[in-house]
Amino acid sequence: MAVNSEQENTVLRLWLLLRRVGDALSLCQDSVFGKYGLTTEQFGVLATIKSRGPLRPIDLASILERGPNSMSMLIDRMVKAGLVRRTRGRKDRRAVVVSMTSKGEKAVEPAIPAGWEFIHKILSPLSYNDQRALASMLETVKCELVGYLNPEMNMAEITKKSFTEDPDLYRRMVKNVLPSGYAAKRKRRNR
Repeated sequence: MAVNSEQENTVLRLWLLLRRVGDALSLCQDSVFGKYGLTTEQFGVLATIKSRGPLRPIDLASILERGPNSMSMLIDRMVKAGLVRRTRGRKDRRAVVVSMTSKGEKAVEPAIPAGWEFIHKILSPLSYNDQRALASMLETVKCELVGYLNPEMNMAEITKKSFTEDPDLYRRMVKNVLPSGYAAKRKRRNR
């Protein structure tokens, strides 16, 4: 079978672009969240806890798609920084949940709308249909990557566990994460 150099060039271009987009996004997020004394990883933990309430470290690792050891080290650093606390269960002392401290709350409150404004700005050159298409394509790539890392999982299970496929994701974010009235202010501003 002959190699289609145009197709191979596209694959190479995508490989390079995905890496560079990921790196640039990380640097930009670090800049946005750094203004509030947070790293991107810390922001992810705090925003998840704000959205869902106190969580076990293993649940945080699953939601944020990180390894348990990596999550444990991140939580250790966040405890030392005073952003989160670990609490042992009353019934089962082995059970641990991670919750946000008032310092973590004060840091994440203004960081959430700043991050939301940032991503709107970055995606603004794309039409709504292009944004939907990009989201669908990235979801497919992400699921393939998760499948590569977890060959024992089938693709249906991977897709089912993907919280980014949740149709109520934004509604939950407005209710639990964004400051009160933020969605209405944004809507007025966009008119």
